[in-house]
Order: sequence, then structure tokens, then C-alpha cells
Amino acid sequence: MTTAPGDGAWNRLVDRRGTNRGDARRDALLTAFDELLREQSLDEINVAEISQRAGVTRSAFYFYFENKALAVMALMQDLYDAAADANELLVKAEGDPGQRIRQAITMLFDSVDTSPHTYRALLEARASSGTVRQMWDAGRADFAGVIAGMIETERAAGRASEGPDATAVAAVLLDLNDHALERHSLGSGPSREEHIEALAFIWLRTIYGTDIHGKGSTS
Repeated sequence: MTTAPGDGAWNRLVDRRGTNRGDARRDALLTAFDELLREQSLDEINVAEISQRAGVTRSAFYFYFENKALAVMALMQDLYDAAADANELLVKAEGDPGQRIRQAITMLFDSVDTSPHTYRALLEARASSGTVRQMWDAGRADFAGVIAGMIETERAAGRASEGPDATAVAAVLLDLNDHALERHSLGSGPSREEHIEALAFIWLRTIYGTDIHGKGSTS
């Protein structure tokens, strides 16, 4: 199995001009957009405000991005990179499973905590834009496929417990991550540490049949 699409593939999806990191006008637009998202919701911001704060024309915004929702996806590059790094850590299947899974989940929470306003904007964009939902689902399917491959490899080696279809298991585990990250970004649900510990416990029990401390199942 391969890891998820890299930086270039992601930018080609969200950016009309492909990979443009380092483009001064594009960077100015994304910086202005990020600043506005700290002050207002995605729905409250318009392209004219973004362009004005960036010191460029409205047409410059549309030169790079089809709409605000896709510009949000460009802002989410760091989160996407963090998810890819967490995925890579999981699929290496090296070292203690409990530590590896907890570290991967912690990386995701760290990425959301770095810019919670951007993650909340992503939730808005995903709810309002069919294109963003399709992109999100496609990315999730890529990640799920990679994790499913790891689960199958661990099962074949006798390290993981037998169970339901690995792809379905991976998809459900990612659903749990998404819901937890959403609640965390909105300031609801358990504390950050409790979220991480609970998710790690569920992942480890589901895949390996052990608890977070590596002890065998008592069921």
C-alpha cells in the first residue's frame, strides 16, 4: 500500500494553478483569509474582504481558488500533512503498538490545536460544499486503504486479532477520530487528554485485542 497523496497532488485538487507555495499573491491571500477566520466564521467572510486585506484584486483570488470553500482546503494543508505523517507512523507497525497509536492520534490533535479556527472553517466548508465533501471523502478513503493494509499485514503476522473486514474497521476508526477532533475543535466533549486516551484504547483494542497498556483482553 502507498501513503496518501503528497503535497503536489493536494494542491492540484484545491488550487487552480497547481502547486504554488511561495507565490507571494497566493500566500498573501491565504494569510489574509487565516486572519479573518480568527475573527469571523466562514459564512461571514466574503471574497472582497479577503482580497482587500491581502492587497490584491478579487480576480486575483479567483485566479487561484474557485471559491472560499476550496481556499479553506488550501489552508488545511498542514492538517493534511499531519494526517499523512500519522498514517505513515501507523503503517510502519514498528515498536510498541500502544505508544505508536497514541502518538499518531496526538499528532492529529496537535495539528487541530495549532489552528482550531481553520478546522472549524473546514467543518463549515464540508457541510456547505459538495466539492469539499468529495475531496474529504476521497482523502479519507486513501487513508483508510493504507490503514486497512496495515491491519491485514498485522493479522497475517499473528500480531493483530482477527475480525471484520479490515477496510470497514479502518473506516470506522477514522470516523471516531473525525468526530473526536470535531468536538475538540468546538470545545465540547471530554478533555483533550481524555479524548486521546479513549481513542487510543479503542484503536488498540479493535486492532490488537489489547488495552492501551498492552495487556491482553480480559473478555
